[in-house]
Amino acid sequence: MNKEFHGISDIKLTDEKELQAALEDIIRGIKELDFTSTKGMQKRLDAKIKPTKSLGVLEDIGIQLAGIQRTSYPEIKGKAVLLMAGDHGVVKEGVSAAPQEVTAQLFYSYLSGGGGINVLSNNAGAKLICTDIGIAGPLDPPELMVNRIKNGTDNIAEGAAMTRKEALQALFIGAKIASDAIESGINILATGEVGIGNTTPSAALISAFTGCSVEEATGSGTGLKDEALKNKHEIIKKAIKVNNPDINDPIDTLSKVGGLEIAAMTGSILEAAYHNVPTILDGIISSAAALVAAKLNPYTIEYMIPSHSSEEQGQLIALRHMGLSPRLFLNMRLGEGTGAALMFPMVEAALKIADEMATFETSGVSTGEFLVDDEDEN
Repeated sequence: MNKEFHGISDIKLTDEKELQAALEDIIRGIKELDFTSTKGMQKRLDAKIKPTKSLGVLEDIGIQLAGIQRTSYPEIKGKAVLLMAGDHGVVKEGVSAAPQEVTAQLFYSYLSGGGGINVLSNNAGAKLICTDIGIAGPLDPPELMVNRIKNGTDNIAEGAAMTRKEALQALFIGAKIASDAIESGINILATGEVGIGNTTPSAALISAFTGCSVEEATGSGTGLKDEALKNKHEIIKKAIKVNNPDINDPIDTLSKVGGLEIAAMTGSILEAAYHNVPTILDGIISSAAALVAAKLNPYTIEYMIPSHSSEEQGQLIALRHMGLSPRLFLNMRLGEGTGAALMFPMVEAALKIADEMATFETSGVSTGEFLVDDEDEN
């Protein structure tokens, strides 16, 4: 990381004050969508041989992409899933049905091409970029750990997950991964993650930021039931009480009850928006990261494309808080970015409608046969 990046030459050697200043640079650089471009795309879509707005979400996505790319003729040049990996000290409290070593084992499976996200990103023609932000144990070869901030977070039931500096470092690692992908020609990203126990800090963040109850924000994760799920609720409540996060300071909240991979996803979402690039959100973990990004700059929400409706109930609360709603309903809760990867073809379909569908003028179709008043649609 020798190249200067928001005034930073080496993320791990930069002090907290400089990291905070660099974050402010990103935040200031995120602007609202270009409404001239959205209106231009709306005009293009309204000219197609169909009732007005009859393609629903596809039209919404096309208009959103126009505003993001600041052109009425947006295009997808390259796609990537950014998968961030990190472990969580809170697993010692019994909040996960899977042991912590599974994080590293799954990470290796993604690198070898055997994971669910490999299959679905390949299917979408998207690159998969895997980064270790904070896996607990050593990886082989050691080069895999070059971006690691620390060996997992500390136990949030006992104190802060990480220091503010560590949270900022993880955020900027994620931002740099996104920046490098964008520089290579990729102009749409998707969030992915792996980290046993990470639904616990995600639920803590969602509860803290939205004001919903811990029970509302918390799902079963890897399959907790009955007393084990109740224990998870109590651990999250304890973490919020012990750490007393300042919700008016998103980085404080992230550092106290968040996770390293969540911080990295937050950074990638912010950096993408800074470069006028959309990010497809996955499930509850990426929705928690998106909440942090939205609290830092609400315009970031306009650059987010929701994907599936996770079986983890806190995701819907997070999305609703940002004024978003899921687009796919598939009863999924695997994580990894699998739901987000499934959204790539939908985004591409939205642009194909704008680019390839005939217009009333070019086809000779009478508008009277297709333009339906709202009162007649039922």
